[in-house]
Amino acid sequence: MNLKQLETFLVVAELGSISRAAQALGVAQSLVSRNLTQLEEEWGDRLFERTGRGVMLTEFGRRVQPEVALLLNQAERLEVAVKESAGALSGTVHIGLLPSLAPQLLPLLFADISEKAPAVKLHVAEGFSGTLDEQLGNGRLDMIVVNRYGPAQGRHEDVLGIVDTFLVGDPRHDVFRNQTIAFRKLAGLRLVLPAAPNGLRAMLDHVARESGTSLNIVMEVDTLIAMKEVAASGGAFTILPELAVREEQRTGRLAAARIERPAIKRTIALGFTRQRPLSKAARFVGARLRELATGLLAG
Repeated sequence: MNLKQLETFLVVAELGSISRAAQALGVAQSLVSRNLTQLEEEWGDRLFERTGRGVMLTEFGRRVQPEVALLLNQAERLEVAVKESAGALSGTVHIGLLPSLAPQLLPLLFADISEKAPAVKLHVAEGFSGTLDEQLGNGRLDMIVVNRYGPAQGRHEDVLGIVDTFLVGDPRHDVFRNQTIAFRKLAGLRLVLPAAPNGLRAMLDHVARESGTSLNIVMEVDTLIAMKEVAASGGAFTILPELAVREEQRTGRLAAARIERPAIKRTIALGFTRQRPLSKAARFVGARLRELATGLLAG
């Protein structure tokens, strides 16, 4: 048993296909199969069952998968610690970002880290705040940038900026003749929003109850791309931060009006895992992420 065999096992388990795993690892399918066979022979049980669409974990495979993942994570941390003792920044840093920020922030962060710490590898996951919170809590991520609709300080998070929330839709609609829209005027508009539980959805539902406004939510989706596509079609509107549609506004594909009376404020916060000490590389990336995101949100 070696680390390469264990890595092969995890990749096959994630992708559910030996051919796709071979492509992802950059090796021949025969080598992937051989690594799995050697593990099964050493451990005395089968790891996968073949299906019509690929492979799936056996009960034994499901039982050992989290232990293998933990072992590989510990091996990576050991390698990072050894290299850090020599003064070099290296290793993989796992980051979670909001889809509304990722397109603008990632190119800046990638260029910055490539120049200042070229041996550091970034692993980035996109998702809404609830999903990223869960992944940070179980130790899969080192840091996350998320939306908060209350004080972030109580969560041991750094505030990167506070942004407004906008009604977004087809530029030809009359509602976009003005740059702002009162919350009560959302009543009657067809809306596409994230499904609950979701921080934005909870805030909108709360404000709607407080103001006696009835929101007409015609579709619930959990991806930013889908929300923007439906809004661009003209069939409905969505509600997003301006940064999420900055490029679409520039090209004229979407328009945005700031929601006011009351305004819906989002706190953009940076949080770090409390499951383990951060590596030197993660601390460095966190500092650079903080500076770049703060500048981006400041406009």
